[in-house]
Amino acid sequence: MMETTQAWILPAGPTDRREHGSLHLGTVALSEPGPEDALVEPVLVGWEGNCYHAVQRRPIDIARARGEQQVVLGNSGVVRVLRPPLFQTNETLREGDLCLVQANCRPDRFGYPVNGAAFGYDAPGTVGLLARRTVIPGTCLVPLPTDTLYSAEQWAAFSIRYVTAWANWRIAYGTWRLQMTKEDQPVPFVWGWGGGTTFAELTLAASQGAEATIITSHDERMNLAKGQGLAAVDRRAFPDIAFGERDAADPDQVARYRASEAIFLSAVRDATGGLGVSIFVDYLGGSLLRATLKALARQGVVTTAGWREGLKTSLVRASECIERHQHVHTHYARRFEVVDAMAFGERRGWMPPTGAIGEPWNYDDLPGLVDAYAEDQVVAYFPLVRVND
Repeated sequence: MMETTQAWILPAGPTDRREHGSLHLGTVALSEPGPEDALVEPVLVGWEGNCYHAVQRRPIDIARARGEQQVVLGNSGVVRVLRPPLFQTNETLREGDLCLVQANCRPDRFGYPVNGAAFGYDAPGTVGLLARRTVIPGTCLVPLPTDTLYSAEQWAAFSIRYVTAWANWRIAYGTWRLQMTKEDQPVPFVWGWGGGTTFAELTLAASQGAEATIITSHDERMNLAKGQGLAAVDRRAFPDIAFGERDAADPDQVARYRASEAIFLSAVRDATGGLGVSIFVDYLGGSLLRATLKALARQGVVTTAGWREGLKTSLVRASECIERHQHVHTHYARRFEVVDAMAFGERRGWMPPTGAIGEPWNYDDLPGLVDAYAEDQVVAYFPLVRVND
């Protein structure tokens, strides 16, 4: 008999219009585990930006993109193995093991994630971690380090954002160093628009000797950043720094933007000795790209692994060529990068601080988290949901 489990379900939206969705608590069927699959119970699950986008049905209706009538979200966190795979594929998994989930369940031939590869998001047929139980490929599970110094909450927060930051930083820093040797500039200036993955990447950069600065408008996040060795710039000092193509037709908006841009670029010049930002971590894009590129140094790198404020960007290619700006685009990670990031995090203490996580939300209270996140009322960088004890 097919096993069922309780889950928070997101139905497909209407076909004739785009409207926000909502989650409801129900029951879903689980497929029979294959020989390389594990049956697991999620313990702590991250509420990620991709979950928010899915509920908003922007930029796509994820259920319809999968060709399904409903989906269960959740692709980051820590799970407990209930029944290990019959055939082990990487590390040996045992009943009771706590594992970090790496969501790249259907990689390309080289191990990189592709569209339709994210477990609990756009991979068809997957039941995400916002279910009481689920079936997941053994390749998507990495056991937590033996006798780890860190909590399950910290590892759950690490699961997708720290891994994404690790993989992105590896390419961005390597790209910058191809043009700027240590003799040219020993220490890079690394800035980023505030967010959980940006916070992770900036703290990684700082741990490797960079002068790292986060831009945020939350007092709590500014204090947290300073406690983690980052400089913090208050975005409220330049409130009109976002500038889209439509804004160019409004003279008042243009004037407000130019005033904010002047304040922003002055802060960049002061902090970088006039050089500009070496590597700008920009997971927002959209209306912030104009200011981001102006803040970038010659031979600078703008790097991203996301598109929260827009799928499309526009720029002047000639200017970017002349300035020798490099644009790095990555998407999550290969499995070995997950393993390497975890090992580095355990060894060097590169972990989400408890102050960035907050108290996990109760499973039954998930709709409250969804609403709070949509209203920008969640101060914690890494909100978690406790699914099972």
